[in-house]
Amino acid sequence: MNDKITSALKVPETKADDKPIVEVAGLCKWFGDFCALFDINFSVNSGEKVVVCGPSGSGKSTLIRCLNQLEEHQLGTIRIDGREVKPGMKGIEEIRRDVGMVFQSFNLFPHLSVLDNLTIGPIRNRGMSKSEAAEMAMELLDRVHISEQASKYPMQLSGGQQQRVAIARALCMRPKIMLFDEPTSALDPEMISGVLDVMVELAEDGMTMLCVTHEMGFARQVGDRVIFMDDAEIVETADPESFFNNPETERAKIFLSQLLSH
Repeated sequence: MNDKITSALKVPETKADDKPIVEVAGLCKWFGDFCALFDINFSVNSGEKVVVCGPSGSGKSTLIRCLNQLEEHQLGTIRIDGREVKPGMKGIEEIRRDVGMVFQSFNLFPHLSVLDNLTIGPIRNRGMSKSEAAEMAMELLDRVHISEQASKYPMQLSGGQQQRVAIARALCMRPKIMLFDEPTSALDPEMISGVLDVMVELAEDGMTMLCVTHEMGFARQVGDRVIFMDDAEIVETADPESFFNNPETERAKIFLSQLLSH
């Protein structure tokens, strides 16, 4: 394996005195007259795992989609690794290369094989040769325990397998932070654990992660911090033990009682 591929497969090293890799201040987002995000303020340090939870429609997915401008915000400031992210900005693709994203619905190219889904980004955006990209892709498919599926097409895979391919594809760009938008919500129950296991391994490797999820077991196990949202606002922020055992707000208490009773 050459040095370029070895470097690409490593989780970027972080230092305790690093500035936050994500900084959000006063963020607001409207869809017409509907306020989706209001006065959002938080930061994520390098190597930190932050879980965002809350009821449906609270603004969780809109929040992380604003970070790489899949949704444009109207007010407030977003900085990724020290660079301000602005609506309509030039160079947004450069920032997106550092921000891997895994969606609810996989978003794989159906006409490409699993291997080609992984190599297209590094070839086009990182300047890798086809052979280098293929070698790296196979290493990452092995990392998410699905290398035997490399020649298949997405529709030949289960939902859980497709989601693991989507994680490997995001990792191919060697991102500095991974965003997960409810990555298990579209999966059958028996497929969820395999995807969560891969995410736990990423967390243990030191990947910076911001994850929207209703998987509270994952949040307890992996999260350094929990952000609870409701009605377009951040209502409460705490470490997992404090949030689950002693939530401060009534809205968080109601959410947890409803979620954990199912």
